[in-house]
Amino acid sequence: MSLLIVRHGETQLNVARTLQPADTPLSPRGRAQARAVGERLRELGVAQILSSDLPRALQTAEAIAAATGAPIETTPLLQERNYGDWRGRRYDELGLDPLVMEEAPPGGESGPAFRQRVALAFARAVQLGAPLDGHLAVVTHGLVIRAMAGQHLRLPTDRPTVLRFDNTSLTTVSCHAPHDVELLDCTRHLEGLPTPGGGLSGG
Repeated sequence: MSLLIVRHGETQLNVARTLQPADTPLSPRGRAQARAVGERLRELGVAQILSSDLPRALQTAEAIAAATGAPIETTPLLQERNYGDWRGRRYDELGLDPLVMEEAPPGGESGPAFRQRVALAFARAVQLGAPLDGHLAVVTHGLVIRAMAGQHLRLPTDRPTVLRFDNTSLTTVSCHAPHDVELLDCTRHLEGLPTPGGGLSGG
């Protein structure tokens, strides 16, 4: 069985290049994206869904559940990196790249602490997915998927070290070590939807 790793749908703050507060919901386009990826996953045989409990991810997971009938388990381990007091601020006004900084922002989470949490999240996904009679959909955030790719997945040798993951992109991974990537950042289910807003891959 495979892990079907999905980034949440678009939000208005994604488009505005803003670090997102925890309660940020999907935009209308994001909800359409979520329905589209749900229909794609319905064809793949999803047995269960493991999701971040933040609204933008959970709303995406709920669309997948509506399409597949699979139950949802939520975990805070899959939440996006916590940028603390910087949430709600635009990337461009910070004077640095928050997506790669190692230090903890005020009231937030450092790079090492974030990666340690992602490691626990990935271990939970593998534990949950391995015995399933079907695939496990993992619904989370851009930086979480990038950290998983950097630490836990065996990527194709022709891929760059720093990866971008688009809204509702699908990455499929073997549930068993060495966790080979079978499909990376695929958004073909979004063909025909309006052009994306151009937000960054974190959030």
